[in-house]
Amino acid sequence: MAAAVLMTIQIADAQVKSPADAQKAVESAEEATANPKKAAKPATWLKLADAYVDAYTAPMGNGIVGSNKQEIALFMGNQKPTSTETVTLAGEQYTKETYATMNYYYNANQQLAIIEVTKPVYADALDKALAAYLEAAKVDLKGQKTKDINEGIMNVAAKYRDEMAMNSYLFGDLAGASVYFEKAANAAAEAPAPAIDSMAIYNAGFTAWMNKDYQRAEPFFKKCAEIDYTEDGEVFAKLGDIYTNLDRQDEAKSILEEGFAAYPQNQSIIIGLINYYIESGEQPDELFALLDAAKKNEPGNASLYYVEGDIHNKLGHKEEAIAAYLKSNEINPDYEFGLIGIGILYYNEALELQEKAANEFDDAKYEAIIKEFEAALMNAIEPFEKAFSITKDNEIKVSIAEYLKNIYYRFRDNGPEYQEGYQKYSTIVENGL
Repeated sequence: MAAAVLMTIQIADAQVKSPADAQKAVESAEEATANPKKAAKPATWLKLADAYVDAYTAPMGNGIVGSNKQEIALFMGNQKPTSTETVTLAGEQYTKETYATMNYYYNANQQLAIIEVTKPVYADALDKALAAYLEAAKVDLKGQKTKDINEGIMNVAAKYRDEMAMNSYLFGDLAGASVYFEKAANAAAEAPAPAIDSMAIYNAGFTAWMNKDYQRAEPFFKKCAEIDYTEDGEVFAKLGDIYTNLDRQDEAKSILEEGFAAYPQNQSIIIGLINYYIESGEQPDELFALLDAAKKNEPGNASLYYVEGDIHNKLGHKEEAIAAYLKSNEINPDYEFGLIGIGILYYNEALELQEKAANEFDDAKYEAIIKEFEAALMNAIEPFEKAFSITKDNEIKVSIAEYLKNIYYRFRDNGPEYQEGYQKYSTIVENGL
């Protein structure tokens, strides 16, 4: 009985106005604002703002995001979907149910994940709600309704961000998502108790960047840097990419070096800098100088030596890369990534030699290349196996096992130890640990 009462309460709470009733409420509230006496009262504008929020919500039906199908069936009563199909959004499969004014999307757990309005009462309902809340703030000279106004604006900002922007993103409308994230940030900043929605600002830039709208993305990422919301350095990497695409190479170099000084382990920044030096033809002395400074500050940080090795590797400096990778493991014997770096270096070298051999028609040269290929594979075994024994991360173990399985397969006829190695790592890849 307790469960039944709780469900009844939930259904009651889930009930929203019909689109027709919501429209009537907006029209009535609009009429009140036309009256000069009523328009001087913040309550009049609050009522209009709330009416527009209700109009925004009305076409969504009684479904609640996060509820399962059984609960939704109770919420919806006699309202049934007109069609059902399986769709893919952002790489994930959903079950889509179509209704008169909206579509419901259920995830793999059969929970309502997305509500898509197809027939809005007002296309700009949230914009008009925000405008009404701001008007309420203007006439609230004594600040008696500040709390209600602030809560209303933050609610609108959340709907811009969590519903409008995220839906646009999932449906592949990156430009629309960027606009709604910006609206969310702007709304929060305009509230009587203004807030900086750093995530909305970042996502406004990120979706614009994904859409290759670099001019639009730039000010959002600059704002993120200004408020110290860097996503562990990704803001600097994105700005570097933006300046590169806008052919502002000096600015790209400057912002990437600034980011590298603060986040020397950020791979996006490192790759951006390496690409800059490769394309510009400049020597990466400044990059290594910045890294040396970081190592002086943290001499016991093994990952900085791994980063150094990774940079040398990408620049084609094989011996220097191996030396730095080994140094990272020397500083911290439990740090597996330098050893993995050496293994991958040799493994990739082997792949390049294999491709070279495939294109060689001279038998003697072919045999010579094959010997180099096999030597590279052999060189990869020791660092991979040492890394396998060190790491405590099962996923990393399985990844290393994938490399070793392939290597031992190549040499399985060379002796029983190679066949045993192949069987060992093949089992790990198939079954995990």
